[in-house]
Amino acid sequence: MAVAACGAHPAPSTPPPAAIHAHEVRPDLDLADTTTWTPINAETRAFVDGDKHAGELAPIGGNRKGSNVAMALLRGVTFEHGTIDVDLRGGGEAGASFLGIAFGVADPNKYEAIYFRPFRFRSQDAVERTHAVQYVAWPEHTWEALRTRSPGVYEAAITPIPDPEGWFHAHIVISNDAVEVFVDGAREPTLVVHRLRHDPGAIALWVDSKAGSFANLRVNPS
Repeated sequence: MAVAACGAHPAPSTPPPAAIHAHEVRPDLDLADTTTWTPINAETRAFVDGDKHAGELAPIGGNRKGSNVAMALLRGVTFEHGTIDVDLRGGGEAGASFLGIAFGVADPNKYEAIYFRPFRFRSQDAVERTHAVQYVAWPEHTWEALRTRSPGVYEAAITPIPDPEGWFHAHIVISNDAVEVFVDGAREPTLVVHRLRHDPGAIALWVDSKAGSFANLRVNPS
């Protein structure tokens, strides 16, 4: 992949077909199954929604001042680069939920993540809409630090706009130097960023402050 100079976007790649890859991991989303998942600061439940066998993840203590992050670490998978596909559903426009995927997880305070703010998907304020999807690299590169230092670089609006109340699909392409995020089968990425960390580590479902739901997770390390 060609990578632009610092501050510019790398050239987007075309999402690969949704075929099953040789090393693809498709875990069951029963997040209480400790042979597959390691919950961290998390309450979990499994449920079925139509054809989706899904898992819900919520932080213990719920919405409180500052971040209250919960994770469910996928056991047995070390991820450095490749692709991650997942269906997600947050709390809608009134829910102020934050949910996504963490990767390169070394511990609960050191990781990269792509996460979504569904309550910003179709905000009437154009600036707020640009906060729909976010990249972070904890602990140094929080959303506050990135927005202050590089406004509009590590977050973006999503077009076409997903339903804030419903399921949406994320296809995340992670290379040595860049992360690209495609939403709901779009041919062009909604977000392209230079990675701020390059460490191998675990994959985790991730939420902050409120519950989020996940289904159809597929991980393809490369």
